[in-house]
Parts: sequence; C-alpha cells; structure tokens
Amino acid sequence: MSVKINEIKNELLDEKCYHIEHPTGLNIYVFPKPGYAGAYAVFGTNYGSIDTKILTADGTLADIPEGTAHFLEHKLFESEDLDAFARYAKTGASANAYTSFDTTCYLFSCTGDFNESLKILLDFVQSPYFTEQTVAKEQGIIGQEITMYKDVPDWEVLFNLLRALYHSHPVRIDIAGTVESIAEITAQTLYDCYNNFYNLNNMVLAVAGNVEINDVIKICDEMLKPCGEFNFIRKPHDEPETIVQDYIEEKLSVSAPIFSLGFKESYGLPKRSLRQKIAADVLLELLAGTTSELYNSLLEQGLINTSFGFEQFTGFGYGATIFNGESKEPEETARQIKAAIKAMRENGINEEDFERTRRKLYGRTVMSFNDIDEIANDLVGAHFDKVGVFEDIDVFRSLTVKDVEEVLNSTMREEYCALSVIRPIE
Repeated sequence: MSVKINEIKNELLDEKCYHIEHPTGLNIYVFPKPGYAGAYAVFGTNYGSIDTKILTADGTLADIPEGTAHFLEHKLFESEDLDAFARYAKTGASANAYTSFDTTCYLFSCTGDFNESLKILLDFVQSPYFTEQTVAKEQGIIGQEITMYKDVPDWEVLFNLLRALYHSHPVRIDIAGTVESIAEITAQTLYDCYNNFYNLNNMVLAVAGNVEINDVIKICDEMLKPCGEFNFIRKPHDEPETIVQDYIEEKLSVSAPIFSLGFKESYGLPKRSLRQKIAADVLLELLAGTTSELYNSLLEQGLINTSFGFEQFTGFGYGATIFNGESKEPEETARQIKAAIKAMRENGINEEDFERTRRKLYGRTVMSFNDIDEIANDLVGAHFDKVGVFEDIDVFRSLTVKDVEEVLNSTMREEYCALSVIRPIE
C-alpha cells in the first residue's frame, strides 16, 4: 500500500508542512526547515497518567495502577541488548522522553546522522522488553523519585492544589503515581498497557528541521510494524463540579511562602476549543501579564516578585486556570487576584488593550515557527487535539473582544476556587 501525502501551506508565513497517512495507521508530520543545522523528532502516544483503565480481551475495562504510563515510559528505553541511550550515544543525538497527564512522548534532537537516529526511535518504541527483575529494580528507582518530588515545593504546591480541586479525577494523582501504586506494577501490567495504547493508530510522529520528507517516509516504510485496530475510548470520569476544599497548606524547606491559586473549570467538555484556549491566553495576559495593572500593583506592594506566573491547565475531563508564585502574604495576593477578575467582569475589556495583547501573542506564535523543538511538539499536540497545523494563526487573526469576554464570563468563578500554600518550616 502507498502512503497518502497531504501538503499543508500557510502563505502568510511562507511555511509548509506535510501530513503523511501511513498504511500502518500512523500519522506522520514533517515540517522541513531548509538551512537549519539540526532536526528534532517526537514519537508520541495518546496515553498519559489520567488513563488508569485498560480494555481487556473480553471487552471490559480493568483498573491499572496509578503511575503505570510513567513507569512504562522509563522501561521502554531498555532492551535485551543495548538500551536506547547507548545506541544514541553512537549517533551523537540527544534523547529524552516525558509523560504528561494525557500523552507519552519519546524524542531526540541531532545535528547529524538524523536517519539513523530516527531508526533508533522507531525501533525501541516498538520493541517492548520487560521482565519481573527489571520491573522490581525500576520500582526502587521510581519510588525514590516519587519521594524526592515530595520535597520539591513547586511540584508539591501544584499537586496539593489539584487534590483540593478534584474529588476523583486521576489528574489529582502525581504523574509518577505513589510508592504503593507502583509496587503493584508487574511486567504483564506493562505489556497489557503497551498493547492497549502503543498502537500506531493511537500515535503520531512529528519531525521538524533540516530533513527530507522522502527520507522520513522511506525509514517509516522500513521500520513501522503493522498493528490491529485501536479500540480504546476514554470515558469521562465521575467528577463533581464542586471542589474538595478551598485551602490547603504544607510546610517545606522554602525561604518564603509559595502559592498556587486555581479555579476549577467545567469538566463536562473533554477539552476547550482552540478558539477558547487562545481567548483564555489573551484574557490571562490582559489580567495578569507584566504590563497589567494587577501585576504592577502586586509588585509595588511587595506581594509578588518576578516568579509570578499563570497558566491554562486543560485536558480530557479536567480544566483549571492557575496563578502561582512566591508571596509573603498568599491570602492577600489571592484576594487581590479575585478582586481584579471581578472588576474586569464588571467593567469589561478595553478594545485597545485587547488589540495590543492580541498582536503581542500573535507575534509570539508566529515566532514559534522558527523553533524546531516547539514546532514538533506543537504538531503532536495539534494532532491529538484534532486541530490544524496553522489553525492557531487563523484564530488569532479573527479573535474578537467578544471571544475573550465569553471566556471571562464562563471561567474563574470564585465558588470553584482553591488556594494551595507552601510555607517555610519554622
């Protein structure tokens, strides 16, 4: 069978990308950047820490231990012979991997011998090798990692917040799981999860940089292994709209208090639309960006420093708007953030401020197409979110104040808000 190649152009940026529908079921994206010194590749599966169930042979769903996706990511680099890192040392490529709430991705960057590095990536991700002995060894390693992260303030303040916001959704559990949950993982658990989720129909390969599309197709034709249909469908979690508690505190070795203020959003929709996400980005920049009245007021009062930031936190069945940073008075900082949100709702959004912020973030998005790492990772995210390669450019150009006000009026509700604080040990 032949591959199907779709060329996707953006005349405004003078850029093009190729979407290849491979007969094995894998979707491949190639974004050539002629003249660039290096290349970057990401091979990802739509499987992350929130996926705590698998489809069994009889068609029923079975629970798997929390942290299995992350555990599997660690073990997949190993083989009966050389592990993947040792193989990459021979090509000079730099390899890594990560597990998020929704995805697991394997990647490498290189300035030479791209073809051989791509072969290694496609080979080891498709060649699982697990034994009870190697699993037991990894349980000790990851157990230490989990314990270590309990003492990392930025990590702990976030997950304390998620535990305050969410009753039962797995997003409240550390991506690596718990020491108790990973103790339940066996070699068979890993094979079962691999066979469930590492199906080429559930995966994507994205390549950006100084690469040739024909080379990528030739290597994929050689290395990709046919697989059966992918049948798993994520089911919504039975998560109430309410939060668990509005305040949570812990003491760790920090020089000053740090905080994470979160607003739980509607869990009813699997994910926000791209237009809603971009409108929310503009909204947050207007509300709390470095040129905003709120940011500068908090800074002048000494309530925050330059560590202050914000983010959209969205995925399948979960969503939150989060503000975080260091503050000598976290409760007062949270109060003023909530007051600024209320005032913006009451007063509306200034058209000139909106236009200036829209142009700023639009320019930042355009510039991102010069970064091959960001291009490849964004291609993976866009594919799993089912949005076009250049769709964010089009949305930014057509975004209106009304789009932003709709997000403002439907999110950041105080009744769904929680504050997480880490204070110094006295």
